[in-house]
Amino acid sequence: MNKEYLIYKLSDEVKNSCKIDKEAFTKFNVKRGLRNEDGSGVLVGLTNIGNVVGYERDEQGKLKPTEGKLYYRGYELDDLVTPLLKEKRFGFEEVAFLLLSGQLPDKEELEAFRELINDNMPLDHRTITHIIELEGSNIMNILARCVLEMYTFDPNPDDISRDNLMRQSIELIAKFPTIIAYAYNIYRHSVQGRSLHIRHPRENLSIAENFLYMMKHENYSELDARMLDLLLIIQAEHGGGNNSTFTVRVTSSTRTDTYSSIAAGIGSLKGPLHGGANIKVINMFHHLKEAIKDWTNVSELDIYLKRMLNKEAYDKTGLIYGIGHAVYTLSDPRAVELKRLAGELAKEKGREDEYNFLKLIEQEGIKCLQEHRGGSKPACANLDFYSGFIYEMIGLPQEIYTPIFAMARIVGWTAHRIEELNFEGRRIIRPAYKNILGELDYTPLMDR
Repeated sequence: MNKEYLIYKLSDEVKNSCKIDKEAFTKFNVKRGLRNEDGSGVLVGLTNIGNVVGYERDEQGKLKPTEGKLYYRGYELDDLVTPLLKEKRFGFEEVAFLLLSGQLPDKEELEAFRELINDNMPLDHRTITHIIELEGSNIMNILARCVLEMYTFDPNPDDISRDNLMRQSIELIAKFPTIIAYAYNIYRHSVQGRSLHIRHPRENLSIAENFLYMMKHENYSELDARMLDLLLIIQAEHGGGNNSTFTVRVTSSTRTDTYSSIAAGIGSLKGPLHGGANIKVINMFHHLKEAIKDWTNVSELDIYLKRMLNKEAYDKTGLIYGIGHAVYTLSDPRAVELKRLAGELAKEKGREDEYNFLKLIEQEGIKCLQEHRGGSKPACANLDFYSGFIYEMIGLPQEIYTPIFAMARIVGWTAHRIEELNFEGRRIIRPAYKNILGELDYTPLMDR
């Protein structure tokens, strides 16, 4: 039998072997996607790290939409971000300390933690060689492979004691920016034919500043660096139920090594329904800038957005990217913060017309989506709606939008891994799947 035909035949047979009627999920009370019928998440664990609040429940237990809030170790996100904006200082390292330890650092602890991060940012020469050998590959895949390679350089890779987990976590947080910057610069050289620049991290710079230095040398402003710092803070943690963090907790529950668990989280985040969504938004935005002649004409925009929802325009998926979230209802606190930051950066970059148009898309996109749904469920802009625009204004390429997300979320991942391996009564995470096929009689090979 022709091998190509065999592959086709096997693939074609999957259509029937994978078919499960949606009614069966209701019949057997299966929570598809670990989601309840009302859209809320199935409760599968407890945590002290992050809290995502997007709704309340009334006396009858029904969901009641509310303004979104995000808490890091009990502190509301806005309470952490506002002082940083007011004092014009970098805070990602401070938030990393908080998420890892559960406590805000004092000045002496913060300074020592910053020095520890800086000490661990340089890469082993073997890792640099490995990145060069992987030229042209997807940067998220390079990141995952470099993380797995760190296992071979670790003197105690399988040790899951608290001290060792904390050491590994700090090294991963420190090395992610360097791996991503090196991988992009090599990609830029090998794929785009540009000059190759490898800049080593510098002392006395924040993670955000060091990343921009390694990416762009000194071609960035102080506001660029502060915006990136705040983006990292806003994306550092989002509770234990988001797909990539849950992946890290599931794999950690088996007591596998840190590097295998984090590589699994990277694979999860890479998906376009998770960390890759901001690219969908920015590409849609570029399309709308061309499709809509008058960026202030609400009627023209509404007509086009409704065509998109009806699968008649743009990519015909029926989606307005960046609108809607699994938990948040009336607002996503991360999008609220990013909207404010985007406005500040747009003024410096002379892109206020685009910013105002993006705000109009948000306003009308929410309205059109709710009308399309029949007004039954509230919607709001999510994190991805403004993040891509901010990256673009800073001058960062799309190839690293999702890797930057990983650069931020590694903090949350490692914090959750430490918690998963250090609370009493821990068990391997092992949900159940019900087989609905039934039993079949075996047919001998000669009779098939």
